[in-house]
Amino acid sequence: MSADVPPDPLIYLVAGEQSGDVLGARLMAALRDLRPGLRFAGVGGPRMAEQGLVPLFPMQELAVMGLIEVLPRLRRLSRLLKHTAEDVRRQRPGVLVTIDSPGFTLRLLRRVAGAGIPRVHYVAPQVWAWREKRVRHYPGLWERLLCLLPFEPGFFAGHGLPASFVGHPVLQSGTDHGNAARFRAAHGLGADAPVLVLMPGSRRSEVPRLLPVFGRTLGLLAGRVPGLVPVVPVASAVAETVHQATANWPVQPLVVTELADKHDAYAAASVALTKSGTSTLELALAGVPMAVTYRVNPVTAVIARHLIRVPHVAMVNLLAGREVVPELLQQDCTPARLAETVENLLNDRAAAEAQRAAFRTVVQHLAPPVGLPSEAAAREVLAVLDGH
Repeated sequence: MSADVPPDPLIYLVAGEQSGDVLGARLMAALRDLRPGLRFAGVGGPRMAEQGLVPLFPMQELAVMGLIEVLPRLRRLSRLLKHTAEDVRRQRPGVLVTIDSPGFTLRLLRRVAGAGIPRVHYVAPQVWAWREKRVRHYPGLWERLLCLLPFEPGFFAGHGLPASFVGHPVLQSGTDHGNAARFRAAHGLGADAPVLVLMPGSRRSEVPRLLPVFGRTLGLLAGRVPGLVPVVPVASAVAETVHQATANWPVQPLVVTELADKHDAYAAASVALTKSGTSTLELALAGVPMAVTYRVNPVTAVIARHLIRVPHVAMVNLLAGREVVPELLQQDCTPARLAETVENLLNDRAAAEAQRAAFRTVVQHLAPPVGLPSEAAAREVLAVLDGH
């Protein structure tokens, strides 16, 4: 390359967990489609590495959740924050894109403020759900905020923070394209065997909280639902943890880690028990009736209970504006309650179909005005890169 020819623009991306890695990878692919010469650097996982990112450090270092759970890692996280900020300043990208993981990424945005580097934050912090006062700290953190949920731009506009709705990435997840017959054939299941999907989470810190409850729930269901097949779709990073935790379950679950197998499991599923979060939207897109449940450290739960400002925890309920799916959280997350709910959804076809009908309406509101969510996000990033 001639010394007179400037290098292709560099986009620095930072993702801190598996879902952010998927978002980052799709964003990188969409950016490259729109502008093939772009270069990338930053922090990401295997999906972003497939798109050409060489991570500054393993993304798993940042995958910690919970107010109490994060405390033992504070010193290490502080060093990683300093290291990342120094690398951003050294590389001076055309734009810095931070993806979700606000505990780390918002601190990074603040660290590089004043460096003259345009900043985009992808996935708006859910301050509309709890601790709304945090929003007063956001002015000056980014040049553009990209929202996944249709009501978020209005919320942030009310606080003087312009934001853009780019659509929810669940629409590109493929969860609605599974093949039930293929799943049953691959795992030797009968055509009528009821399949229960159990989704404990994707982080090592959260999986152990739900699996024991799920195991005892199966103990109750085993005698009531003949032939019930439990399936646990998890990230490969936590698969061994799940295998160990389920070794003594009364019914051994199928633990699936491959994406296509997960989607096929959704297609075959009669009902699901899932943690709160994006997994509820994945199941809604696949049309799987569900109940949402969660357990965190009791101290974390007490603190959160005083801070949450929304009527529902499940995303499908928030988007529907009513309780479409049952929410069984903390003290309601018991084997008896979960087993009863699963039985109701298996036996009451009208209740299951009512959920599916509501899911279809919710999903319609998740699409961006034009194109796919990753394409809409890429256009916003390039607008910032170009100074618009």
